[in-house]
Amino acid sequence: MHSPIRSEHWLDTNGNPAGGVTFGNGFAISWQNGPLGRHTIDCVPEHAQQLQGRWLCAPGCTRIPPNGAFVEDLIEAVRKRLEFYQTSKFHGEENRIALEHLACAAGVLDSRTKSREARAVEGTHAK
Repeated sequence: MHSPIRSEHWLDTNGNPAGGVTFGNGFAISWQNGPLGRHTIDCVPEHAQQLQGRWLCAPGCTRIPPNGAFVEDLIEAVRKRLEFYQTSKFHGEENRIALEHLACAAGVLDSRTKSREARAVEGTHAK
């Protein structure tokens, strides 16, 4: 069963994704608005200090805390729900196949992130 879903997706003045919202029966998503900034190997939460909304933990690191959801977050949420179904009387082949497809989608997005990290453009609007 599908319920109606309403979405608004926004662009900044340069035509870059700038957040948005998606609503459906029982959920409301506020999408990440803007890039998070560059992340260096030393910029990890246990070494971070927050100053005016930015994580400052290594020279050149200007990581901003997320202000919204990422597609990867929603894939993980759906995956966990289907895994829950698989432990109940509602387990089944369709759920197993859906879980495989979600794992594939998550893997592709993770590969994209790793590629962006390797090219030092992760956390920016650079392609």
